[in-house]
Amino acid sequence: MSEPAGPLAGESYEGYVTVRALPPQGMISVRADLSAEGEGAAMALLDALGAEMPDRRGIAEGRDGAVLAWLSPDEAMVLCSYDSARQLAAGLDEALSDQHVLVADVSDARAVIELEGGAVREVIAKLAPVDMDAFAPGEIRRTRLAQVPAAFWMPEEGRLRLVCFRSVARYVFDLLATAARPGREVAKG
Repeated sequence: MSEPAGPLAGESYEGYVTVRALPPQGMISVRADLSAEGEGAAMALLDALGAEMPDRRGIAEGRDGAVLAWLSPDEAMVLCSYDSARQLAAGLDEALSDQHVLVADVSDARAVIELEGGAVREVIAKLAPVDMDAFAPGEIRRTRLAQVPAAFWMPEEGRLRLVCFRSVARYVFDLLATAARPGREVAKG
């Protein structure tokens, strides 16, 4: 399967934080009872990804660059390579066929934007009702970004990845670029 062009085709903006559209990302939504460790959906995800179901608002690294993210008590998101998403979703669907679950490849419905720089927390704090001082790498937050649904996490300090619906990717990119424009830093003191 060849990778399609993302909605922003590699666009980037250099402000006091760099805002960059990333290539399409494999994303699989899993709706199921995720509470039972060692069985059911949690076990199928562990087998498929090599990652245990993370705690509330957590993310866990798996094999081959896969990431497992907790989104709610009954929803997880698997982030993987775009090319492996369809096959991985089919495998999870088959492994969980005897349970009440929904496994959906949502890769083509989402866009991923990365922010990089020392002030990524500040840029997001301007737009989302999240205490960014308390936000830490290894955590994912599902929220609104100026009234648009989004989720974000920090793979490491100074780098943040944000997922939004593809249909609002341009709006979100421009919103982030405006918040990161030089001269718009939040005055400290």
